[in-house]
Amino acid sequence: MSAISPSPAEPAPIPVVVAGALGRMGAEVIKAVVAAPDCTLVGAIDTTPGREGEDVGLALGLGELEVAISADFEGSLCQAGQAVRQSGPGGGAVLVDFTHPSVVYEHCRGAFAYGVHPVIGTTGLRPDQLADLAAFAEKASMGGAVVPNFCVGMVLLQQAAAAAARFYDYAELTELHHNRKADAPSGTCLKTAELMEELGKTFNPLQVEEHESLAGCRGGLRESGLRLHSVRLPGLVAHQEVMFGSPGETYTLRHDTIDRSAYMPGVLLTVRKVRRLGGLVYGLERLL
Repeated sequence: MSAISPSPAEPAPIPVVVAGALGRMGAEVIKAVVAAPDCTLVGAIDTTPGREGEDVGLALGLGELEVAISADFEGSLCQAGQAVRQSGPGGGAVLVDFTHPSVVYEHCRGAFAYGVHPVIGTTGLRPDQLADLAAFAEKASMGGAVVPNFCVGMVLLQQAAAAAARFYDYAELTELHHNRKADAPSGTCLKTAELMEELGKTFNPLQVEEHESLAGCRGGLRESGLRLHSVRLPGLVAHQEVMFGSPGETYTLRHDTIDRSAYMPGVLLTVRKVRRLGGLVYGLERLL
């Protein structure tokens, strides 16, 4: 009778640290990570006064998770990096960051420095900062991802907008978010404009000498001629519209995020792929 071959060992769950753990996006990420069988929550970072030391699961109504909330960003990354000593493709812990534009650059650099793969959902990084982080990732030989929007539907909108830009010379973009979003325009809207601009064309040639009686009412003007408009109101989540115009017609693309759970499939996909990347990628479309 032949011996039964041992089954291959199950891969270890992906260790995940969440920064901005008590925020609306951070809380959704923790719920998704806890529910994913191939992920394990190893850290929860949040600077909300008076919450340090609480069990993050109890704080979010998920039951006890035995992961304490910490305000020490570097300490949490150091602990995660030391606990996971795997090297090479497929190893290491992952940081998912939904914090604030004022700290996201340092958070991303810090993650690379401690050997933790960053997945950045916080928007507001400047082009020069992205370039610097890409160089840092290459030097560290580590994968990372900066994703302005984790919705697959938004990726489809962006691809459709880039295709439509070939045929229309007039276009304006409007993004609408809740009134607690710190940066404007959104990173998603900027990314959409950048994809449209890859054609190298100029949009919206002037037909009349414009005058704003209220400064800024025509939106932000990019070098390409595209105009971007931002709306901030309570009750909104995240919405974007790209409107194209030509004689006798308009063509409108719109995406509406009704609930933040819509982002979680994209977040988990990125968490699962980031450790196998050879450097920093920008945009969910690079991972699909």
